[in-house]
Amino acid sequence: MIRTRVTGRRVTRTVLSAEAETVAALHSRTRATYYPAGTPQDGTDWVAAWRAAIERPDGHVLCTVHEGRIVAVASFRTATGAPSDTVKLFQLHVDPDHWRTGLGSALHAECAEQWRADGKRIATLDVHVDNERARDFYARRGWVPDPENPPVAGDHHLVLRYAVGTGLRRE
Repeated sequence: MIRTRVTGRRVTRTVLSAEAETVAALHSRTRATYYPAGTPQDGTDWVAAWRAAIERPDGHVLCTVHEGRIVAVASFRTATGAPSDTVKLFQLHVDPDHWRTGLGSALHAECAEQWRADGKRIATLDVHVDNERARDFYARRGWVPDPENPPVAGDHHLVLRYAVGTGLRRE
């Protein structure tokens, strides 16, 4: 597992449980950008949810620290009941103040490197249908609509698939 990798002024490392509140705040800032009517309040305790993800022994939560501040985060693991050669990217968020700086691309590359090291062949994720910026980001990296999980009318999310060993990277 990636513990720490330094690239210039950037460090990619495993998130600590004590950082769950910081990660939840970053998550909230990014979600707010693709919900034009405001982020839905569904009662989820996001600090607790992030702490649980960070503490899962079968999961990975990576962050990118830039100039001493967490500015990007990614969470992934093999979903319950899924084949062992698959991984699901549950979250990948970059602070909106750092969009288009390469942080998301670098964190995605770190995730893909970990997936290859873990022997994963296929990665999946759910992306909000109205989040065109994220959909474009994933498409440039080789993510495609998952033929095994086609969209259903009224769905708010689209399932994407990534061939881990052959994923394209078009910047």
